Amino acid sequence: MSRHAIVVGGGIGGLSAALALHRIGWQATVLERASELGEIGAGMSQAPNALRALAELGVEEQARAVGMPTHASGNLRTPDGRYLQRARPGDATALLAFHRADLHRVLLEAVPAGWVRTDAEVTAIRQNAGGVSVGFGGGELTADLVIAADGIRSTVRRLLWPDAPPVRFLGRTAWLGIAPVPGLPGSFTLGPGGYFLIHPIARDRAYWAYVTTADAPGIRYDQEKIEVADRIGAWHDPIPALVEATPAEAVIHIDIRELAALPTYVRGRVVLLGDAAHAMSPDRGQGAGQSIEDSVVLAAALAGEPTIEAALRRYDAARRPRTQATARGARKDGDRTTSAAAHRAMVTMIRLTPAPLWRKGIAADSNATWRWRPPHLPSPTPRP
Repeated sequence: MSRHAIVVGGGIGGLSAALALHRIGWQATVLERASELGEIGAGMSQAPNALRALAELGVEEQARAVGMPTHASGNLRTPDGRYLQRARPGDATALLAFHRADLHRVLLEAVPAGWVRTDAEVTAIRQNAGGVSVGFGGGELTADLVIAADGIRSTVRRLLWPDAPPVRFLGRTAWLGIAPVPGLPGSFTLGPGGYFLIHPIARDRAYWAYVTTADAPGIRYDQEKIEVADRIGAWHDPIPALVEATPAEAVIHIDIRELAALPTYVRGRVVLLGDAAHAMSPDRGQGAGQSIEDSVVLAAALAGEPTIEAALRRYDAARRPRTQATARGARKDGDRTTSAAAHRAMVTMIRLTPAPLWRKGIAADSNATWRWRPPHLPSPTPRP
């Protein structure tokens, strides 16, 4: 008899989990509280570790078709336009940039038809020896396992981890946008107290993000586009042009937060995945990638262990150290790149580092996070 899991959340992590379950012969129901499926946000990049995980899910080729190589980690600049490091023509790049909605669509199209339910907000979870029941707006379902992939403000975590600390503000805020500007190679501009990231994404567009410090969360402006334009108005081209080309209503302003390290990702037959387990600062570009990794590791454990309980112990032991270390590193990276006090020292260090050494330092083969390799999943089962 086929096992059945309920996946709470229909974002990138939830769909990755459903697809991973499909590959090991499980059935899944994805409960998404929104009335329509989609991915909120702008752009992102995925590193080799996440691309390997997508390969195990059987969608690497489709993901590469909607992504764009980005040289953001090799083109380091100062606000006046000087290059601290510059990618050479023909340089290989390890990073692939996406619009979040494009990668979400790739995963959704690979999940079996009928597995996703919208307008299904979870309100209750009950466990017994035989399984887990989930109450939601449309009724109740019972399954062998519940996977909570419902984000940084997870309802499941609140219900079953009531003592978990609330998400914490990291003293940083970010403006994000998508501009119809083609042909940019990607770059990272280090300013005193903030940085501006550019990634090319598919269909002749560029994603940008300006990250800086903030005294408190929740500070908003009547005209967010004008606010960010004023802050970076004297920075080098094409930064002002990217902001100007972005529709005012499409400029996103978010505060950067993280989830404190949890002592376990497992409660009985309920397991946390992605931001519900380890929401982190975006400064290493690993948030979505770690959720994709989670999905593959969880499915491999379920396929390889004799019981669900043993599989969840294996998953927890594998994922907590890695994801929590990645979150700590992302927080430290963000602190360094938005510290006005550290700016001069950082710029000097990068300028004095020979380009070959810098490229080696950011190459996948020398980056512990990027070197990760996923466990193997079986070939996908036929669609029903």
